[in-house]
Amino acid sequence: MNFLEERIAKDGILKEGNVLKVDSFLNHQMDIHLFDEMGKEWKKRFEGKNINKILTIEASGIGIAAVAAMHFDVPVVFAKKAKSINLEGDMYVAEVESFTHKTKNQVIVAQKFLTEDDHVLIIDDFLANGCALQGLIQIVQQAGATVEGIGIAIEKGFQQGGQIIRNLGYQLESLAIVDGMDVETGELTFREQ
Repeated sequence: MNFLEERIAKDGILKEGNVLKVDSFLNHQMDIHLFDEMGKEWKKRFEGKNINKILTIEASGIGIAAVAAMHFDVPVVFAKKAKSINLEGDMYVAEVESFTHKTKNQVIVAQKFLTEDDHVLIIDDFLANGCALQGLIQIVQQAGATVEGIGIAIEKGFQQGGQIIRNLGYQLESLAIVDGMDVETGELTFREQ
């Protein structure tokens, strides 16, 4: 088991409906030392890639992406889920459906923060059905930028998102892939990597 799988096994909580609750360390309360380890691991896995920007989606991806960005020495851009009066100028927009929240949102990135010169690493906390990632990929494509890779903290390997993204030809590096969740026993099965 790697460091993230160990933490998930220790502190993750399984809920009905294929929900893995990791809010004590990943997406509500954040363990910055764990994030630092994740950033180091992605830096290793994407070694040699020409990455000059990290893209994520609000809200849970921001903390992870910000700490990871320190290892790449690049800025982070996050797609906003709501247009506000602070957003100005032309925008890239994509529609994404949230597995957890069962809602559709438009995600928005100001064009001034993503250009055709950018080589982007997409970072997010979870990958289930792949809708959020597909939206972020669309935004990168709208900008004429290049997706250099995708880093995911936890992938639900028993859902289709990982296979969809890999079939599109992207280097997808998930730090923990959960292949099975038994709510009754609380047992998790991780994929060997």
